[in-house]
Amino acid sequence: MTQNTAEKTPVTLLGLGAMGTALARAWLAAGHPLTVWNRTPARAAVLAAEGAHVTASAAEAVAANPLIVVCLLDDDSVGEALTGIDLTGRDLVNLTTSTPAQARARAEWARARGARYLDGGIMAVPPMIGAPEAGGYVFYSGSREVFERHQKTLGVPAGTTYVGQDAGFAALHDVALLSAMYGMFAGAAHAFALIRKEDIDPASLAPLLADWLVAMAPAVHQTADRLRSGDYTQGVVSNLAMQVAGTPTFLSTAEQQGVSPELLSPYFALMRRRLAEGSGEEDLTGVIDLLVR
Repeated sequence: MTQNTAEKTPVTLLGLGAMGTALARAWLAAGHPLTVWNRTPARAAVLAAEGAHVTASAAEAVAANPLIVVCLLDDDSVGEALTGIDLTGRDLVNLTTSTPAQARARAEWARARGARYLDGGIMAVPPMIGAPEAGGYVFYSGSREVFERHQKTLGVPAGTTYVGQDAGFAALHDVALLSAMYGMFAGAAHAFALIRKEDIDPASLAPLLADWLVAMAPAVHQTADRLRSGDYTQGVVSNLAMQVAGTPTFLSTAEQQGVSPELLSPYFALMRRRLAEGSGEEDLTGVIDLLVR
């Protein structure tokens, strides 16, 4: 072990899927002593050749280091892997994708077993891990003490963003951003479908579409400001009444192009509902209140 390695925080990592393997390689490349366990031992063999210490059981891996990072398939997998293992005094960082409720329950579960808990939501795909220029980062929530103690180590694979002591907030931020992403993908899918049968090269539409989405993105700040103030009419340029009046054009165009409107119709229906409540001078922010039950 080199002096550089000795100065680095040792890490135990449970789970060596595509993301777990990427995390492992980032810590190894940075000189962190790494202990790994995976339910399928073959995946760990490659990392052993790269310097990781491979254990035969999750219990042995947990016993090796105070910092335990978990990156498994789902919340049930976390419970199964750690059942019966002594977690007393351990800092448990769970990077397994979960819901906010699962994260909060897992935090209580960990505390009852003597561990300090930090939940994480990874905003990256495996190729972005260990590549700072790629812009990947991880939301963290739960124990601020654990986050501050290990921030430098956790920041090796990807950037770190702490979003609060409520253990469910990392998962909530993760799902919120990804939900917006899928909404964007839905809109892009509809746009490409509209030109699918025409003599229009999708590659010529792509830069126009990308630039338009970038130009529209700052609207989220206006939405946030209106939600905070409660005034949905402030600074409105295209009000709800005007936008609802324009929706038949979108639906007719889809019909004429032989494209299903199923990606747009639900949103248009919410817009009409909000207008029916007498909110024609607002922008689209009021749709959010219709979604909250």
